[in-house]
Amino acid sequence: MLGGQRAGPRERPTVTERAPLAIIAGVRVLSFTQFLLGPAGVQFLADLGADVIKIEPPGGKLWERNWSGSDLYLNGVSAFFLSAHRNQRSLTLDLKHPKGQAIARRLIEGADVLVQNFRPGVMERLGLDYDKATAINPRLIYVSASGYGQSLASISGRAGQPPTPVGTAVVDQHGAALLALGVLAGLLERGRTGRGLHIEVSMLRAALDLQLEIVTYALNGARMEKSPTSLASMFHPGPYGVYETRDGYIVLSMSPLPALQRALDLPELAPYAAVPYNFAAREKIARVLEPVIRKRTTAEWLELLEPQGVWAAPVWSHAEAFADPGFQVADAVEEITHPVAGPVRLLRFPLEFSTGRAAVRRPPPMAGEHVDEILGEIGYAGDEIRRLRDQGVV
Repeated sequence: MLGGQRAGPRERPTVTERAPLAIIAGVRVLSFTQFLLGPAGVQFLADLGADVIKIEPPGGKLWERNWSGSDLYLNGVSAFFLSAHRNQRSLTLDLKHPKGQAIARRLIEGADVLVQNFRPGVMERLGLDYDKATAINPRLIYVSASGYGQSLASISGRAGQPPTPVGTAVVDQHGAALLALGVLAGLLERGRTGRGLHIEVSMLRAALDLQLEIVTYALNGARMEKSPTSLASMFHPGPYGVYETRDGYIVLSMSPLPALQRALDLPELAPYAAVPYNFAAREKIARVLEPVIRKRTTAEWLELLEPQGVWAAPVWSHAEAFADPGFQVADAVEEITHPVAGPVRLLRFPLEFSTGRAAVRRPPPMAGEHVDEILGEIGYAGDEIRRLRDQGVV
């Protein structure tokens, strides 16, 4: 479910000519990644213009090609894979084969960035760990993403009930953004010093960073107790939360209680409205509001509350959000044509630049689609590539 915001359409920034983004064009990224955090992280870099080479096992064995949420495959192509592999090239490579490792080392010679999220010890066994890789290329920015992850489930749900799953892989996606941020910082650092560096990204740290506010409170002595009511968190004042209406749900944000009392003309709120944001009585405030909010539809509440300056928004399904004019103005989706999957709608890169925009220069690749192209770039002749293919190396 999505929290909608009933704001009027806003004008998008305009530029005379929007060229595809090439902010880090010329930067070559080797992606030894799987699942979501790693692929989504390098996809950010690809959207910014980097040449990302996805290194995957031969035979279509990559995990994300063989799994998809909602069991959704488009003409046999995993929608999960499609979500995080645009603007990348694919090189199938048997990293357990000595010749495969030799190819990887030759790729490292000319790379700017290497990103890997294998289990600890795997890259060492392959001879591709940080020390060995930077011995080949001292300017290499080497990123290790670890999966020691924690979910956000423990702070969700109501008191006396099991934790509620967040519903989407927010830790992976935030970790991906941190990964890309780290690489961009690493490129700046390398420009200053002339040397590469090792960057570590962990899902645990990403999960904690997502909870910047609440973790600060908890570390410094705040009481953290779940609510049995509609309150949204363990630390916001009343009435901040999600409330059931007659036909759906509505979010009430941190509006000052005096404004809410005036809008609702609700005497029961008067004892709590002496202060704008009441933490001590937040449970009582929620219990007063719950039966009242259920009496009207979501649209009726929005019509009443918005003119009074009360921060409120409907809770939408994805379909409702996609149909809203504000979603159309955001222009967040691009439709591409994949050679096998056919028409595919993908989210755009989430930032806008006045000088250009991220576009899908390449659809997500088929396994091994660019073997000849990539190996040719690092000096392998056609007959050598054929032999490597016959030997199962690529």
